[in-house]
Amino acid sequence: MAIFSVYVVNKAGGLIYQLDNYAPRAEAEKTFSYPLDLLLKLHDERVLVAFGQRDGIRVGHAVLSINGVDVNGKYTAEGKEVLEYLGNPANYPVSIRFGRPRLTSNEKLMLASMFHSLFAIGSQLSPELGSSGIEMLETDTFKLHCFQTLTGIKFVVLADPRQGGIDSLLRKIYEIYSDFALKNPFYSLEMPIRCELFDQNLKLALEVAEKAGTFGPGS
Repeated sequence: MAIFSVYVVNKAGGLIYQLDNYAPRAEAEKTFSYPLDLLLKLHDERVLVAFGQRDGIRVGHAVLSINGVDVNGKYTAEGKEVLEYLGNPANYPVSIRFGRPRLTSNEKLMLASMFHSLFAIGSQLSPELGSSGIEMLETDTFKLHCFQTLTGIKFVVLADPRQGGIDSLLRKIYEIYSDFALKNPFYSLEMPIRCELFDQNLKLALEVAEKAGTFGPGS
């Protein structure tokens, strides 16, 4: 079981904190000789497979690393342009790792805003007054759990569908937020959370929840 990520969204729909805790990936790493028998193209500042599928590599997969060096967008961590590097025969043989593209910071901001809107729509569609809004969305690969405080802050956890104790974990995260963000004299309400103690205690809570499968009494 696993907890994939945590999002904290303010009452205006802005993303003020995000943590990727565990990201299962269908990745494939292969060593290639020149010329590369896959067609790669730049799309949305990522190098993606546009044509050619083999050995677990699929169209739409992104280049994640080259010779063990991580790729960020269209550049390696060493500052080399990916397409230019792979176009040079002198750099072969080369080991390339492919996988699903990682979400960018802008995409995470956009998704948080979209969920905020869906949450509001869910509340308005309720046949009864005082709806709590969306508390859980379920897919075959993950569940999205949401807890909204009385002040409108939303704590969102994405977890394995089999992971238990998420309701208690969400309230534990709220407790950590109250203790290490709100009580921090340097923190401004509704603004991004940049607090080391918040990070440390959140990661500890996630670790405990994953190992136990539940979190505390009443999980």
